[in-house]
Amino acid sequence: MDRIPILKMGSFLLVTIQVDLYDRLALTLENDLITMVSRTGAKGVLIDISAVSIVDSFMGRILGNIASMSRIMDAETVVVGMQPAVAITLVELGLTLQGVHTALDVEKGMELLHSKIGITDEPEEDEEGPDDSND
Repeated sequence: MDRIPILKMGSFLLVTIQVDLYDRLALTLENDLITMVSRTGAKGVLIDISAVSIVDSFMGRILGNIASMSRIMDAETVVVGMQPAVAITLVELGLTLQGVHTALDVEKGMELLHSKIGITDEPEEDEEGPDDSND
């Protein structure tokens, strides 16, 4: 069975889709990604679709599912490299990809993930109060 590689980069997972996703491969990717988020404790998932030239409603739904499941497991999802034709198709199909953040390229996607993680992290010392540091 074919699989799309998932790379761990620090607290993020990186997926580069370089083939046309047929239904079984898309479902396998969805399952593999969520399993990896659980196994690694990843805080972000970056999906590079720059090599994808055609997307259908099923693929759009899979991207939305990945984002929803990742969010439930405390990870943000960013899709990068979307070609104009893919964006047009998604809009024409009425797919909003709720919960999916987008960026132009991998570098901007990583910056976005870092900012999202920074916003959601709360320092623990605020909860303990200033008295804990007095000797």
